[in-house]
Formats: sequence, structure tokens, C-alpha cells
Amino acid sequence: MAIEGSATEARQRRIRLGMVGGGAGAFIGAVHRIAARLDDHFELVAGALSSTPEKSVASGRELGLDPSRCYGSFKEMAIRESKLKNGIEAVAIVTPNHVHFEAAREFLKRGIHVICDKPLTSTLSDARKLKRLAEESEALFVLTHNYTGYPMVRQAREMVANGELGTIRLVQMEYPQDWLTEAVEQTGSKQAEWRTDPARSGAGGSTGDIGTHAYNLGCFVSGLELEELSADLDSFVPGRKLDDNAHVMMRFKEKDGARAKGMLWCSQVAPGHENGLKVRVYGTKGGIEWVQADPNYLWYTPFGEPKRLITRSGAGAGAAAARVSRVPSGHPEGYLEGFANIYTEAARAIFAKRSGKAVDPDVLYPTVDDGLKGMVFVDACVQSSKKNGAWVKV
Repeated sequence: MAIEGSATEARQRRIRLGMVGGGAGAFIGAVHRIAARLDDHFELVAGALSSTPEKSVASGRELGLDPSRCYGSFKEMAIRESKLKNGIEAVAIVTPNHVHFEAAREFLKRGIHVICDKPLTSTLSDARKLKRLAEESEALFVLTHNYTGYPMVRQAREMVANGELGTIRLVQMEYPQDWLTEAVEQTGSKQAEWRTDPARSGAGGSTGDIGTHAYNLGCFVSGLELEELSADLDSFVPGRKLDDNAHVMMRFKEKDGARAKGMLWCSQVAPGHENGLKVRVYGTKGGIEWVQADPNYLWYTPFGEPKRLITRSGAGAGAAAARVSRVPSGHPEGYLEGFANIYTEAARAIFAKRSGKAVDPDVLYPTVDDGLKGMVFVDACVQSSKKNGAWVKV
């Protein structure tokens, strides 16, 4: 998947990338930088990496950036970089949720491609505005629902689309963690502080942070669209302002003459679970199960037959998985590689834009539409829970 050619050619071809957020000590910023460079398609050249010019320059120096291209605000960066001959072509937005809308708007209106962390925004209103802005811009908008980049997730989606499971009846999604079991937001944890703050995170706590991942993954694999849901949200830790656990029942829109049902559980107060993302899909002909902790394996059970294990790049794996795999079977690929696949898919689309060509239909990455669906999901969960679990149309 890496670009071939000389070092000079590679440097000229690389997409010039800026970053908003992701300064010193930021976990997700480092993940984005690794993902962007793994296949050698991007080169970080500028950043508004922190909330103050001093911190931004300090973080930029650590990353080897030119101090003149370390900015005190994303707006300053968008304005100046859009005027430079070799200014950034794309920007990664890796801030808390409440900054996503304003930052993305500044770059989109200047024709700079946006690669944004999820959820899309902190409010549904901003999400709808951002969708309109993205549609009006000539720039691409990519949302990093990174789990859709895993090869065996692509394999599962392909199997469903090919009818190997028959008509889909059930979709089970779960994403439990345990890191907020205690009130760590009161102990100085920056990651916990903003994620439990409605002003920065939005209306959803666990639903917005990890529930949107599980929901997106279930829809991505099954090919289904949500019609209505019933949700029960809890804030188990005393004093916590946002949900830390959610149980959600779902009814999907009719497809192939049937209406599938779904159930989603997300929790950040489930001791023993580090990052327990799992999706299971069941149809009239069989079922599949994928677990993020063992991402190179996909369990497939044709009805009435023994369970089968399909491995990444192994026997039974198809073309959809192969195009986002790097190494032979038996060599594990995981979180960083799956994340990098989203960046590489984005790069393929940007390269097509550069040359005035149509984007290859096999190029697949989450869009602003996926982000809006996630925000609609969070909003519906909150509204349903306030109404004692009443069914809410989405």
C-alpha cells in the first residue's frame, strides 16, 4: 500500500497535512500522526496543536515542525496556510468535540480537505450545519470511525452484501470499557474531564464517545439504516453529568422485505473490559462475529454447520479484506493499521482530486453523513431515555 518511487518523488507526492489539537500528551493526536504516515501518503507540515501559541510552538518543535508554521489558533492556520504556495492540502482535527464544527468550517470554506475525529460535533444542530458546509465545499470530509478500516470488518461487510448470511434479522453491538468506573474526572485526568463535560463533549457521554463507534460499526457491516430506538441511559458515578452506560434497542428500516432488530450496549463503568468492541450479525442463512481484541479473526457460522474461523489474508478471506491488508496471514494487524487504512483511503480520494479523476468506487471511508447519523443516534438516545425509554423515530 506504500507509494513506490524515489524519496524525492515520495516527498513531492505526499499530501501536506496540518493538525488542530493533538499537542504534547494527547493520545489521539499521536495515533492520527502514526496513521497518517504508516503508508507514507501524508507529511505533517503545520499545526495549531494547543490552545496557546506558546504551547503550540513547543509541541511543534517536539515534532520537528517549522516554528513559523505552528499557530496559536486554527483560524490563523487556515487563513495563512490557504495563501501559501505549499500550504496544507488537508487538516486533521483531533480536539475535544466542541471544537470540531468551528475548526472544520474554517478549512472547508478554504477548500482544504478535513479529516476529523468522531463524533462529528458536540450538538446535532452543528452537525447539520457541518453537513451543509461539507456538501457546499469542494474539499473532502473524512470522519475517523477507524474500526471500519479493519480488514475483517471489510470482510464481514462483503459477506453480508453478497447474501452469505441471507436476510438480516439481528444486529448486536457492544462496546464496554471500565476506565470511568470511578470519578477520575475529579483527579485531574484531562481525557476524563472533557469527556464528562457537557459543554465540551455534548449531550452524550458513553453514547457519544464509544456508543457512536458501536452503532457505526453495526450499520457499516449490516448495511442497515436505523428507523427508531428505545434507550435507557445511566450516570452511575455520583455527580457525573453525562451517561456512563447505555442500553439501546433498535428497529431498522425494512430491507429485503424484512425489518431487522438490534441491541447496543455501551459502558465505561464495566470492570474487566478495556476496549471490548464487538459486533454480531445474524441472518436467515448464518451469523458472523467480530471482536476488536482479536481483529484478525472473523467467526462465521452457516446455519446448521460447524462454526468456521476466517483469518485476515487466510483461506476464505475476500477481496474487500485483501485491499486493506499489508502483511501475510499470521502476522497480526491491529488498531494502528486499521486507523491508517482510513487515512490511506482518504489519500486515494485526495490523489484522485489532485489529478481531476473520479474517486475509485472501492475507496471507502466514513463521511459527514456517517457523522450526522451518529449525532442523530446520540440525540435520539438522550430523548428516549428522558421519556423513560419511549421509542423515538430517527
